[in-house]
Amino acid sequence: MLISIVIPVFNESKNLKPLYNQLKDNLSNYELDIIFINDGSKDQSLDTLKALCQDNPICRYYSFSKNFGKEAAMLAGLKAVQGDVCIIMDADLQHPVEMIHEMIEFYHKGYDQVVAKRDRQGESITRSIPTKLFYYLMNVTGDINLTDGEGDFRLISKPVVKSIISLSEYNRFSKGIFEWVGYRKKSIPMRNVERNEGQSSFSLFKLIDYAIDGIASYNNKPLRICFYLGSFIMCLSIIYIIIALIQTLIHGIDTPGYFTLLASILLLGGIQLFCLGVIGEYIGRIYYETKKRPHYIIQESSDDND
Repeated sequence: MLISIVIPVFNESKNLKPLYNQLKDNLSNYELDIIFINDGSKDQSLDTLKALCQDNPICRYYSFSKNFGKEAAMLAGLKAVQGDVCIIMDADLQHPVEMIHEMIEFYHKGYDQVVAKRDRQGESITRSIPTKLFYYLMNVTGDINLTDGEGDFRLISKPVVKSIISLSEYNRFSKGIFEWVGYRKKSIPMRNVERNEGQSSFSLFKLIDYAIDGIASYNNKPLRICFYLGSFIMCLSIIYIIIALIQTLIHGIDTPGYFTLLASILLLGGIQLFCLGVIGEYIGRIYYETKKRPHYIIQESSDDND
């Protein structure tokens, strides 16, 4: 059985050789096809990949012309898959290679997706709380159900790979795509492992952007919320106008009202800006989809040397 391993790479020059050695030593009983996707790295990752692929025929690399993001890197890797199954994993050594054996066992039992479910032990509060909030909001508002801890480290069968590739949407959210395509899935526990070398490029602000991408990609409930919120405010405004009109007819015009007027303007202005932001997010997605730009541009690859 040929196993394709897709590894997105962004500034991971120090981790690439140790990762390759782990894969080679732990999966020596399998035929491997290791696919590295260099996502516009600024360090020596590309040079390391070139040397690695030149010395080891089981390795291939594809290098983007710039940083297109992990979603694009995973898509490029999936399109290059030739194996019977595909393993997606990070290059930072936080995904235990030993777990691939267990994934393959469950694949032989009939599962098309075998996903590593990471625990939160040792994770900082500033990271764990926003993450839990993201999963809560996603499951409450979204059309799909995501499981906290299930990430990109997973085995997927050939039919799953073909199904994912067939989705041509520009704004990709892989966690949602994995759930949306369906197929029989099995989760296996994974201990949280600290990063080996370098620093993660996934900051709090990127996590917020990622959450917005997920929520906006798989439902239109934020637009519906804006509709209900606007309707509710309109009803309150009508009631307030009627009450103010009655009081004016009975007691005459009352000069005080500065605070009420200011509060109403600020409240309505804030709601309008919020709703415009939500609508703008969806319009922006339509804008990018209609451009039909490629998800990535490959500047060079190991295939060029064949």
